[in-house]
Amino acid sequence: MSLNCNEINAILSELDLTSAFVQDIVQPSYDSIALYTYKPGSPKTIFISLAAGACRLHEVRRKIPKNEKPLRFMEMLRSRIKGARITSCEQIGLERIVRMTLHKDAPIQVMPAAQEKLAKAKNMASALSGEEDYTLYIRLWSGAANIFLCGTDKVILDSFYRRPAKNEMTGNIFTLPDPKPNGKVWEVRDFAEIQEAFSSAHPDAEPLSFNQKVDLFYSQTAAANSLESLLEQAEKWYEEHKSRQEAALERLREKRDTFLGAGQFKHQGDLILAFGYQLKDGSDFLECEDYESGKTVRIKIDPKKNAQENAALYYEKYKKATSGLEDLEHDISRAEKALSDLEAKYTAMCGEKNPLKLEQLLRKTQKPRQQEKKSHPGLDYFVDGWYILVGRDANENDELLRHHVRGSDMWLHTRDYSGGYVFIKARAGKTVPLEILLYAGNLAVYYSKARKNASADLYYTQVKHLRRAKNGPKGLVLPTHEKNLFVKLDTEKLRALEDMQKL
Repeated sequence: MSLNCNEINAILSELDLTSAFVQDIVQPSYDSIALYTYKPGSPKTIFISLAAGACRLHEVRRKIPKNEKPLRFMEMLRSRIKGARITSCEQIGLERIVRMTLHKDAPIQVMPAAQEKLAKAKNMASALSGEEDYTLYIRLWSGAANIFLCGTDKVILDSFYRRPAKNEMTGNIFTLPDPKPNGKVWEVRDFAEIQEAFSSAHPDAEPLSFNQKVDLFYSQTAAANSLESLLEQAEKWYEEHKSRQEAALERLREKRDTFLGAGQFKHQGDLILAFGYQLKDGSDFLECEDYESGKTVRIKIDPKKNAQENAALYYEKYKKATSGLEDLEHDISRAEKALSDLEAKYTAMCGEKNPLKLEQLLRKTQKPRQQEKKSHPGLDYFVDGWYILVGRDANENDELLRHHVRGSDMWLHTRDYSGGYVFIKARAGKTVPLEILLYAGNLAVYYSKARKNASADLYYTQVKHLRRAKNGPKGLVLPTHEKNLFVKLDTEKLRALEDMQKL
C-alpha cells in the first residue's frame, strides 16, 4: 500500500526541507531516486519510490547504492538542480503530488581586470541570467507515479518516465488534476508493530520518528522490494541456477569417466585386427577370446566395413578420448568454479541487509531483454585491453566487415583454407603486439577448415587494404599490403580466450 495524502503531509512536516541545498542525486534503480540534501546541522537523504503499490517519499539513514551505469533522469537532475536551494516543499491539496520549488544561483565568474570594466557595462539582467528557478513535481499515485522537472512556466524539462500517450514528455505543459471533493478521511498509520519490534531490540533507544517507521515498514515487510520478498527471489534464482550447473557438472564428470576408460577402445581395435578373420557377413558383432583376460568378448562392429576399417573406428575413438581428456578437465574446473561463484553470490545476497543493494544484486543476474540481443554477429573477446571480433561464416564475416570494423582495424584470415574473419580493433597510438596477433591467429585457425591440421599460414592487413571480389561469393575480399603469419594452435591460448570471452 502506498502512502496516503495525510501520511505524505506527516512525512513532509518532519523533513522540513525549506532552505536545504541539494548536494547530490542518486538513482539506485529504475523505479526510485534519492536526493541528498543539507542545511546546517541537518543533512537528510530523501528516498522517493515510484514502485506500484509502494509509492512513497521519506528520509532514509542508510547509504543509497549507485547504479552500475549513470541513468538518464539522474544525470539530468544533477546538471540542473545539484547545488540548488529548496525554497518550498509541500503537497498540493490532498492530491498526493509533492511540489518542490528550487532556486539555483548563477555561478560566480572570476575574470581578469581587463574584462571587468566591460562586464560592468553590461545590462544587470544579463548578469543575473545564470540564475535559474525550477519546480519538481513528485506524483505518488500507485500505477501512475512519475516525477517531472519543470521551469517556472510549467513546461516539462524532463520526466522520470516518458509517456507520450499521456503528454508526459519534454516540452509539454505539466497540468495539475482537478481538485476532488473531500470524501474518505485517510488515517495516518501509527505502525505500532514496527515501534514495538524496534523497542524490543533496542530498549534504550528513543522512539522512532514517523519517517523511520515508514522506512522500516516498506524495507522489511510491505514493499515488493522488501527484504523478505527479495530474499525469496534470491533463493529461487539460486536454486534454479544451482540445479542447472550441477547437472552440467555431472554430465562432464560422466564424460570424463568414459574418457578415462579410453584404453579399451584401443584394445578393442587390436582385437578386431587380431581376429578379423572370424568376421561373419551381416553380423553386428565380433565374438572372440580376449587374449588379456582369457574371456570371450563381443565387440560391436559395422557389418559394411572390413576388419581394418572397423579397427580404425575404434582407434579414432581412442584418439579423440585421449586428446579430449585434457580439455574436459579444464571444462570441469570451470564448471566447479562457476558453482563456487554461485554459492558466493548467494551468500552475499543472504547477508545483505539493505533492500536497495539486494535489489541491485538481483538485477545483475537478470539481463534486460533488450540487452540479450548482441549488438553484432559472431564472437568477441577482450585480451589485455584489445578487442577481438570473430566471424564464423560468410554471413557473419560480411556483416562485421560492412558495419562493425573500420579501416585502421586489423584483419586476419587463413591462407588456402576457408574460414572465419578475425578483426582486432585498433587503439589510438598503439601498434598491435605480437601476443595479441597470436591470440587472434589462433582464433582464425580454430574457426577455419585448417583446424584439423592444428596449424596454418595466415595473412593479415588493415581493413582499408581489403577489396571486395567482383561477382564473388558473399564476404569474399582480396587483400593487399598483407603480411604472413604462421600459427600453430595453442591449447593454452584457446582456453584463456574461452575464459576471457565477453558475455
